[in-house]
Amino acid sequence: MDISEYCLDTAVRAKAASLLMPKVSGAQKNAWLEHAALLIEEKKDSILSENQKDIAAAPDFGLTPAEIDRLLLNSKRIGEIITALREIAAFPDPVGNIIESAVRPNGIEVQKVRVPLGVVFFIYESRPNVTPDAAAICIKSGNAVILRGGKEAIHSNRVLAGILSQAAEETGLPKDAVQLVQTTDRNAVGEFLKMADKITVTIPRGGESLIRRVTAEAAMPVIKHFAGNCHVYIDQFADPDIAERVLVNSKCQRMGVCNAAESLVVHRAVAEALLPRLANALLQRNIELRGCPKTCSLVPEAVRATEADFKTEFHGPVISVKIAESLNDAINHINSYSDGHTEAIITTDLNSAREFATRIDSSAVMVNTSTRFNDGGQFGLGAEIGISTDKFHARGPCGIKELTTYKYVVYGNGQIRE
Repeated sequence: MDISEYCLDTAVRAKAASLLMPKVSGAQKNAWLEHAALLIEEKKDSILSENQKDIAAAPDFGLTPAEIDRLLLNSKRIGEIITALREIAAFPDPVGNIIESAVRPNGIEVQKVRVPLGVVFFIYESRPNVTPDAAAICIKSGNAVILRGGKEAIHSNRVLAGILSQAAEETGLPKDAVQLVQTTDRNAVGEFLKMADKITVTIPRGGESLIRRVTAEAAMPVIKHFAGNCHVYIDQFADPDIAERVLVNSKCQRMGVCNAAESLVVHRAVAEALLPRLANALLQRNIELRGCPKTCSLVPEAVRATEADFKTEFHGPVISVKIAESLNDAINHINSYSDGHTEAIITTDLNSAREFATRIDSSAVMVNTSTRFNDGGQFGLGAEIGISTDKFHARGPCGIKELTTYKYVVYGNGQIRE
């Protein structure tokens, strides 16, 4: 079977499974999640062994240390996968939920009912823990999913997808509701992106080049974010201890992820007193500072930032630094350079916090807390399939409800329109 035939066959089977999924009960979906969690726990050694094959091959793909970190599975991360599956099982089943209901003057009852999207084509790169997370969210929300992981994680993804399929078969789910694209041929992605009659939505999760390619080629809607140039703004009323703690966590806790801080903005009124302390905390952790002229005058170790630096998602030990003349200047700077992902303000002033939260045009605004919390699990959504910076159809972390839509169901007893 050639690539075109393989992709068509996969999509046809996913479409057929998606038409059966709305009838699958919440109890049955939860049984699949619980069984999948149990099998992953039982087969942990096998998963780690396959993951090591991917880690060993990583240098051949030119992966950076941050990318290898995303690829790595260990006991802790497998434990997090299991926890996420069980958390999703504990969530209410959204399918069939009546969002609104009203009886019209003529006696007809109009219900707005939550339903699955259909078939989700999910494309992601070197993060194998995403495989069960994405499958879990899609199945819990009543969808069928086609998973297309990166070549860097093919061994890890195959063993995980095999476990998910085994769990589906043993709990009576439609067998093609979860499918992993077995080929690493890049042409397969292009084939799937043509199939708007079979695939409802595509969700790419990875580097900007991947997401731009998908957006350009997809014949169906795409839920996406291009980049995550996230900012931490230190207001003139900031608590210095909170400022340092939140900044360091936002930037350094895990640098290769989309909600890590890439830009620091400091109010002019506190720059002289506070910026050297913040800079020192970052320098101690081997973070390079690329700053505006005022930053460089206060922090000798900083290098002069270019215009491109203020726009860049570094994914590593570099941060841009800007001294703002006012809260308004800070907000304008952030809205100009942000990718609409996550921005944080550190302040003790409620008016500053409200102004910032109101005017910042991003999917999440953090007040006195880390940008790293823009995450489905941290927001109480269970796992997430991605973070959207779009405003249609979903924004921010996309969990179970974000993978549903609605339809109207109308009940009557013979009424006709006059």
